Amino acid sequence: MLPLAFTTPLLLTAFIALPVLWFLLRVVPPRPREVAFPPLRLLLGITPKEESASRTPWWLTLLRLLLAALVILAAAGPVWNPPAAAPSGSGPLVLVIDQGWPAAASWEARRSAAAALIDEAETGGRGVAFIPTGDVPREATLLTPAAARDRLRSLEPVPYAPARSEALAVAGRVLAAEPEAGVVFLSDGVDMGADPDLARAFADLGPAGRLLVVGGGVAAPLALAGAENGVEALTVNVLRPAAAPPRAGRVIARDMRGLTLGEAAFTVPEGASETEARLDMPVEIRNEVARLEIAGEASAGAVQLLDKRWRRRAVGVVSGTSTDTGQPLLAPTYYLSRALGPFADLRVAETGSATENINRFLEQRLPVLVLTDVGAIPPATRARLARFVEDGGVLVRFAGPRLANAQDDLLPVKLRRGGRVLGGSLSWETPQSLGALTPEGPFRDLRPPNDVTVTRQVLAEPEGTLGDRTWATLADGTPLVTGMRRGKGALVLFHVTGDTSWSNLPLSGTFVEMLRRVIALSDAPPPAETAPADAAHTAGRPDVAALPPARLLDGFGAFRPAGPTVRALPSDYAGRATADHPPGFYGPPDGLVAVNTLLPADRPRALDLSALGGRVEPLQESAPRDLRGPVLLAAVLLLLLDALAVLFLAGGIARLGGRGTRRGAAAVLALAVVAGAAGLAALPSPAVAQGSVQARPQAPERAQPNDDFALKATLQTRLAYVVTGDTEVDDISRAGLDGLATFLGQRTALQAGDAMGVDISRDELAFFPLLYWPILADTPMPPPAVLARIDAYMKQGGTVIFDTRDAIESTGAPGAPLSPAGARLKEILSRLDIPELEPVPRDHVLTKAFYLLKDFPGRFTGGTTWVEALPTAGADEDRPARAGDGVSPVIITANDLAGAWAVSRNGEPMLPLTPGEPRQREIAFRAGANMVMYVLTGNYKADQVHVPALLERLGQ
Repeated sequence: MLPLAFTTPLLLTAFIALPVLWFLLRVVPPRPREVAFPPLRLLLGITPKEESASRTPWWLTLLRLLLAALVILAAAGPVWNPPAAAPSGSGPLVLVIDQGWPAAASWEARRSAAAALIDEAETGGRGVAFIPTGDVPREATLLTPAAARDRLRSLEPVPYAPARSEALAVAGRVLAAEPEAGVVFLSDGVDMGADPDLARAFADLGPAGRLLVVGGGVAAPLALAGAENGVEALTVNVLRPAAAPPRAGRVIARDMRGLTLGEAAFTVPEGASETEARLDMPVEIRNEVARLEIAGEASAGAVQLLDKRWRRRAVGVVSGTSTDTGQPLLAPTYYLSRALGPFADLRVAETGSATENINRFLEQRLPVLVLTDVGAIPPATRARLARFVEDGGVLVRFAGPRLANAQDDLLPVKLRRGGRVLGGSLSWETPQSLGALTPEGPFRDLRPPNDVTVTRQVLAEPEGTLGDRTWATLADGTPLVTGMRRGKGALVLFHVTGDTSWSNLPLSGTFVEMLRRVIALSDAPPPAETAPADAAHTAGRPDVAALPPARLLDGFGAFRPAGPTVRALPSDYAGRATADHPPGFYGPPDGLVAVNTLLPADRPRALDLSALGGRVEPLQESAPRDLRGPVLLAAVLLLLLDALAVLFLAGGIARLGGRGTRRGAAAVLALAVVAGAAGLAALPSPAVAQGSVQARPQAPERAQPNDDFALKATLQTRLAYVVTGDTEVDDISRAGLDGLATFLGQRTALQAGDAMGVDISRDELAFFPLLYWPILADTPMPPPAVLARIDAYMKQGGTVIFDTRDAIESTGAPGAPLSPAGARLKEILSRLDIPELEPVPRDHVLTKAFYLLKDFPGRFTGGTTWVEALPTAGADEDRPARAGDGVSPVIITANDLAGAWAVSRNGEPMLPLTPGEPRQREIAFRAGANMVMYVLTGNYKADQVHVPALLERLGQ
């Protein structure tokens, strides 16, 4: 469908008059002739004859018809990429906007479309009920268009699937109260299968005539799921909701610090909805991968987080049997290799004694050791194995004749000598099948198979702790697998052999899943409750403390600190991300657990918008553009051509020397000048819907004409930065202050505008309460007149933040040489009237202006923040520079504040942090908020110490 619309389409009916205009334009008066005027001769030469009018040339008629058509088009108001028109009606506009992760990649286009709908509602005098599908309100209140626009500006995508059913239920209650309301559903076009009755929910909203569905028109979002750390490579599935033209991209692998470890190209073929990206890296590097992301796809669904469960653990296998070399396909190591191979880096001891192999694997510091039918272990080796388990290793034992007759305490339970054999004194008459998998063990989510039988086992002595240590039992209740925690590690015993001589368990798929969960114990944290070292701890007990959130993803796939509504993660959580448990890492730093937006089996599908009913319009990815200016300019040019054509037909061009012709030519020239000026004035720039979210300017704001600059700086509170001339530094300063303004808008009552760059030599500084000045090593020394302007700005109440951005380079030790940027700053300050400075005291107002802070980090944390020294009691306060209301006119730091605040258009941090603790960026934003509040509100926090005296005086 052609993306063209008209603001006044009824004017297009004027095209009906073009045939009449064609008929009228065909006739023109005859061309005048010059005749000499001798009166008598004239009378003799007059002969009566019938005159007929000449016909207009066809090309001139066509030119004039085209001119008339352009005038009609311009009057109709053509718009390229027009915004969707809201349903007509006198009631309020109910705007339901998808807020889930699929909408993040095209979020700016969606906000622009929503802003255009709100503007249209404002034109019609309609209220707006704003209902996002991510953070669904309990009840939707009618907002004014201005309030809805503010709500839209603060809206961000959530990192989980949208709750459309809940949002539509809220919209239905609004429609029940407002029968004349119209509904607009701004859809992301992705169906995650969470709303099977979505079409019925839309049908319950009422007639289709008052429903508009806006969806499609933009590229389908890409997602990642099903990461697999295979034998040779790390693979992940790249998904998209519908078959479409081929699409290529890259998957990037990063570690916990955000460093790139590798990348892999992928191409989704035409008509396919998924493909596989393969990262061929050594297993040691693959085990360090913590994050997979699609380059350029700003969405939480395009990120897969990997914790220790995805690592390929190195497992050493030691066998005590002697049949490995003679019959390798019947040896326990063969079955264990086939079972452990898909998810572990297996190392099988093929030569040497069991003791030598155990010691060799212990020296290699493997996290998991598997011993199959290893009976007698020398005391020294047994002591090393005990320390291995205490330090966090996992020791897995398989029974056999040697273990059944050995006296070994390196087991989770005490064994009876001899074991239990089919047909023996402690035997059963028929082979026993697998019974139950205890809910306290790591196998609780497995389904017990019905085809596993056991003909022999080793029996455990009945003890009070046997039940707590049993993870799997046979049908008669005797244990098949037992385990316990010892120190930081675990001991696990399979009461059967690792081959098929005692049972057919190694032939089942359950055996593979059991080993997978047992190997995963090497990365599981010990139980939260404390107990003696020799006490039994059940692995995976569900009543351990829940895992607190550590680092979470937002809707754009960037890491953010946890919000107040996030709940701790249950230790047995295995689902996808939700509002209570957003995607991210949970738990302590040494035992992080990853929660992802998509599970391995999830497959997004395209949402059938036509089945929802109502009118369906595509989402316009680019901004609307008013075409009236170009059309009017073309009409003016045609008018000029028409005037020249008439002059040519009248013969005026052939007689340029004539006086009358010169006047006509001058008139035509004047007409051309006026027409050209009118057309150029009508030529528009790309028009964006009023109230939509504008993209941040890529170049710093330069000096504007005085009136325009003053209006822009004063109509809204704005933060400002000094333009240094270095494009990269200025872009970071602008993005940093814009990010800080966004943070202030979300956390405080201040709604600051976009940051402005100022030229300290020309622009007025008094409009800005705060001025951020990044100091470079090659910053030119300002002339005396500029320094005088800075000095006056500080003395009149302004505050300048000097940032050398070199905390990682300078030692800060007394007497240490200054960095180049620090030396330049010292030279600049030596020429200013600066008060005495000191490091920010612990009780300074700056530490409690809004948040309670101890330090003021940025990209770096090693720099010291300096402010004006506080006056001592009774000291003379006649200082060189006076700040308004006790506010320091100077704040000096080296921590690169703007670098920590800088965010891209999609909300993702632009620069990494050093050292990069999870909360460092959050604290940096809080430090910025304190600085802004300190500058705007003064020292009112310090005056709170007088509150008791004031209250006492009021009481008197």
